[in-house]
Amino acid sequence: MSNFPFLSVLTVAPLVGALVVAVLPRRRPELAKQVAFGWSLLVLALSVVMWLAFKTGGERLQFRESYTWIPQWDARFTFAADGIALVMLMLIAVLVPLVILASWHDAESSKRSIPVYFALLLVLESTMIGVFAAADVFLFYVFFEVMLVPMYFLIGSYGGHQRQYAAVKFFLYSLVGGLFMLAAVIGLWVVGGKTFDWQALTQIDISTGTERWLFLGFFLAFAIKAPFFPFHTWLPDAGGAAPAGAAALLVGVLDKVGTFGILRYCLPLFPEASKWFAPYALALGVIGIIYAALLAVGQNDLKRLVSYTSIAHFGFIGVGIFAFTTQAGTGAVLYMLNHGLATGLLFLVVGMLVARRGSALISDFGGAGKLVPLLAGVLFFAGLASLALPGTAPFVSEFLVLIGTFTVNKPVAVIATLGIILAAAYVLWMVQRTTQGTLNPALTEVEPMRRDLNLREKVVVAPLIALIVLLGFYPKPVTDVINPAVRATMEDVGRTDPAPEVGGVVQEAHR
Repeated sequence: MSNFPFLSVLTVAPLVGALVVAVLPRRRPELAKQVAFGWSLLVLALSVVMWLAFKTGGERLQFRESYTWIPQWDARFTFAADGIALVMLMLIAVLVPLVILASWHDAESSKRSIPVYFALLLVLESTMIGVFAAADVFLFYVFFEVMLVPMYFLIGSYGGHQRQYAAVKFFLYSLVGGLFMLAAVIGLWVVGGKTFDWQALTQIDISTGTERWLFLGFFLAFAIKAPFFPFHTWLPDAGGAAPAGAAALLVGVLDKVGTFGILRYCLPLFPEASKWFAPYALALGVIGIIYAALLAVGQNDLKRLVSYTSIAHFGFIGVGIFAFTTQAGTGAVLYMLNHGLATGLLFLVVGMLVARRGSALISDFGGAGKLVPLLAGVLFFAGLASLALPGTAPFVSEFLVLIGTFTVNKPVAVIATLGIILAAAYVLWMVQRTTQGTLNPALTEVEPMRRDLNLREKVVVAPLIALIVLLGFYPKPVTDVINPAVRATMEDVGRTDPAPEVGGVVQEAHR
């Protein structure tokens, strides 16, 4: 199975499905939904086979494919995946079918084509798979930019309040970041012997000044995409305006391209510049954790609140990456996966609640748990997972980030820990104001608020809850895949884990 072209097939398959769904008649919306859902399940099945075929003790990049594209530039359709990319590809494969199910009625109120909505979700899946699977720098850049198009239309055509403003802001921010990266990609091609191959570029020597400028071009694009403070302002608008399913993919997967890009491109290609910029990146991460958490506490819009929590979580991921220890790095990658599961669940559940009430304002709720107890319970669980309660998957990743950072930078780890306290504040306050306390009399007048989770919605939330609990108690299958790739990345940067101290005496480190 190792010779099967998994990555190219996974990239193309959703695009083919999108074309099939898009040409279906508008008068057959149910058929479009069913075809889109079935196609996403095929992608999931193939992704599971690929996961099983991945060799944890094998080569760093596996499933490599390379096809001629633009010979004059030595740009090729080159795909390959390490453990970091693999977990992100599995996250995409798991989330998309659940998002399609959760979005079953999302497009009906927009008065736009329902088949096109679900086709856009499949196009988005195709571009997201492509960006994580690319092993050619120019191909990565192309997917990085093209990925904006389906999300722009999902927000601008099918979103809620101020959707066009949010879509344009999202697109412009990402486009500006992409221009910085394009300049750096061209510069890298020139100094790298006129090749875009990732493996070849990791072997070249670049002068210090040039390396720092090239790093900065890539880093700015990834910092905007993630987003890190102070490049974050587009996310609350986009997350608040997007349909719940699209928002789950935006925050759960799309934004991870930024942190993935730092791990795949900034650190291995520009190791000295990465170490030089690390203190500034750590500062941005810590500020983002505290600043976004404080803003989340004051939000009255559920979807904007969840968006701000994600900015705080990306601060943790950034700290884990630039701590340059294998524990923190593994925690950062695991955080990328677990955040996608937990925040994806939170966004989907919030979407179910908002669809019933017809409003995303927290002040329009109050005591909703008395009418929809099961939905309220799932919201509570998703909130606890988001604040990294022990026993849930995000706790493991957050613990690894903090303990891995503490060994090399105690002040950063201590300040970041304050974010945990603030997370408890904004999550518990959100849950209390929406589902607990005295029942808001206005809710009893809204007929959908009397309907608890239906079968379709239970099917959506059950797998995510199961994965969050399973990885909270047994993350080994995932960490075994991640660890070799993280260790290789740390070796690229030239950093090794500090020797442990016992009783004040530095002990010899054993791997």
